[in-house]
Amino acid sequence: MNDFELNSMRQQMETLKKKLSAQEIVNDRLIRRSMRDTAGSISRRYWILMAVAVLMVPYGYWAFVMLAGYSVAFWIATSVFMLVCAGATFYNSSAVRNSNIMNNDLLEVRRRMARAKKFENQWLLVSIPLLLVWLGWFFYEGYKQGGYEGQGLIYAGIVGGVIGAIIGFRLHFKTQRQYQEILDQIEDLEDAR
Repeated sequence: MNDFELNSMRQQMETLKKKLSAQEIVNDRLIRRSMRDTAGSISRRYWILMAVAVLMVPYGYWAFVMLAGYSVAFWIATSVFMLVCAGATFYNSSAVRNSNIMNNDLLEVRRRMARAKKFENQWLLVSIPLLLVWLGWFFYEGYKQGGYEGQGLIYAGIVGGVIGAIIGFRLHFKTQRQYQEILDQIEDLEDAR
């Protein structure tokens, strides 16, 4: 091999390295954008859930006390439960709330996403027993009403509970899947380096 061929090969290798480096930067940007979009989806869902929880306080008074004749104590307990749910959701949303989070250090992003994913699982284990106690109280209040009206409230509570459980578990598993997608994408980025 002569010097000309050797220099030509070196230039081709340098060109190839530059192209690979440029491709790596583009891939990094695309993956970070995908992670940011996924985190944005989680954040929007959290804001909607917080708004619904806060709006349940005045709506609960109207629906439970004014319309159904439930006790004020039941409405207060419901309101406290909704506000605690909103607070827990707000706390967990801090992991995805920052719009520049995906521009930060990937180790920090991974730590925050893993913490948020774990918190959401732990919150589910706390909220289900609380919800079961609340449902028991709801049925008791309906039972106290007696007659067809009380029976109708109990049936409505059963139907609403089943529909709420289906929607709640679907949202939970979707959020868990999205957190895992972000964690997997971070791992892919780190493996590529």
